[in-house]
Amino acid sequence: MTSIALRGGLEVAKPLELTLEFLDAYPNQESREPARPWSFAEGDLRHANRGGARISATQIAAILERREAIESALHEIEPTASLTARSIPWAALTRLFDGFADIPGIGFSKTTKALHPKRPALIPMLDSVVQAYLLSPSGGSFGDQATALVRSYKEDLDRNRAVLREVKRELARRGHELSEVRILDLLIWSLGSV
Repeated sequence: MTSIALRGGLEVAKPLELTLEFLDAYPNQESREPARPWSFAEGDLRHANRGGARISATQIAAILERREAIESALHEIEPTASLTARSIPWAALTRLFDGFADIPGIGFSKTTKALHPKRPALIPMLDSVVQAYLLSPSGGSFGDQATALVRSYKEDLDRNRAVLREVKRELARRGHELSEVRILDLLIWSLGSV
């Protein structure tokens, strides 16, 4: 298995081994419970909190006030939508992200941790480490900025698509179902948190 080429000359020499190390260190991090792909409820936010999102009760209430807009955008994006595809529903993705705009304390990290299980092959978890790696964009709405980060992320995904697919197949053979998006998240996070 060849390496993953990241920005700034960074290289992940053993992506499968590094991913397996993460999965061994955090065995409960990757949930096996199926996400209801078309709905968005308090349980989805509680699930994100179990993954480290730290969304407060006040923030949960504010997000749930926008449930209709969030679910409407989810209905525009197929559950199987993938960032590895040629055609990406960018406009719907922007509307989905905008459903979380202007809520105090809700940024890209909490938003994407809540939405990733709904579209795991499309939405990366844009935590602070991944955002720093991608260099956050400026200007535009919250949704525009989040989508710009995902577009930037797609460049890394496309550049490493063959290796990521190989890692995904090997992980599946070992009983781990992760999308290429999540694998790349883990690899960026692992290098950025060292």
